[in-house]
Amino acid sequence: MGFGKVGSEVARRAKGLGMNVIAHDPYAAADRARAIGVELVGFEEAIATADFISLHMPLTPATNKMLNDETFAKMKKGVRIVNVARGGVIDEDALVRALDSGIVAQAALDVFTVEPPPKDSKLIMHEKVTATPHLGASTMEAQEGVAIEIAEAVVGALKGELASTAVNAPMVPSEVLTELKPYVDLAEKLGRLAVQLVAGGSGVKTVKVTYASARAPDDLDTRVLRAMITKGLIEPISSVFVNLVNADFTAKQRGIRITEERVILDGSPESPVEFIQVQIANVESRFASAISDSGDIKVEGRVKDGIPHLTKVGSFEVDVSLEGSIILCRQVDQPGMIGKVGSVLGEENVNVSFMSVGRIAPRKHAVMAIGVDEQPSKETLKKIGDIPAVEEFVFLKL
Repeated sequence: MGFGKVGSEVARRAKGLGMNVIAHDPYAAADRARAIGVELVGFEEAIATADFISLHMPLTPATNKMLNDETFAKMKKGVRIVNVARGGVIDEDALVRALDSGIVAQAALDVFTVEPPPKDSKLIMHEKVTATPHLGASTMEAQEGVAIEIAEAVVGALKGELASTAVNAPMVPSEVLTELKPYVDLAEKLGRLAVQLVAGGSGVKTVKVTYASARAPDDLDTRVLRAMITKGLIEPISSVFVNLVNADFTAKQRGIRITEERVILDGSPESPVEFIQVQIANVESRFASAISDSGDIKVEGRVKDGIPHLTKVGSFEVDVSLEGSIILCRQVDQPGMIGKVGSVLGEENVNVSFMSVGRIAPRKHAVMAIGVDEQPSKETLKKIGDIPAVEEFVFLKL
């Protein structure tokens, strides 16, 4: 009951013990629960079906004496209760009656309505109650653990990593961040690619982001992905450092309007996102082939084996890993083009990590995407452009 940081950690351990875990928390996101194999249920279902109830919520008017005579009567006989949250969420007199009647087989408590509890407390003296002092956060181990967690969070934030504990940002649980990590990388790199395709990046004003997923809209939190796309769009053309805290504000400040669209797919919701598409409207492109049929610059990508891939540029389908840097070439689709471009790069000691060709139809036009480990010199890029069948090219740095 309560699926915040502590509740979710308890759920992980219960899963490790082979337990079937359900949770009740009106504020918890379903995707966060699903990430660790937990089913979110209503309050009535939770208390009626649980064999063990562990409480992890704050004391508020809504949770005050949440467990009382009426709710105990709805529980399975022999239920066991653990309360390490706040004492007031249980009506202690009602708990004593539930223990005496056998509804509650055992209770483990380290929080009480009055702390320290009276020495003659019937609850504390009850043979079916295990009670410990409410000072877990004051132990040496807890203080050391908090200090390490804070230090690691600061180091991660300074490295530009996402922080799940920023007080002035939307709370994104660590398990959701872990699941979304490769998609976070994909989102930022698609933003970087898209803005570098614009002829004069400062002119970006209208951006549309499309997420394709088999998950229900409420089960996919896109705030982090949107923030990383914003980061990718803005950082290459400015000196601003963008993160989850300031992403929306920075975009608004620069007059960039970012809209989001969901495409609901059939199939298993095991992966949070099937593909992400970024479109920039009302701009000219450095690479004309990146313009889609709608007249917008369009790039699309997906995660394969945990690695972000570029899968579409404009109307051309490609398949290249988003690592290092990329050269995009549009050419006449004819034999020998891969060899000619590869030879130019080899002669200039530029290592090719991957290459993919997408075409609309045989012997028409094709787009070649080439991954390189080093940045080619201007002379090298000019040699590629001088190949007769190459119609345009662009170098994009990730």
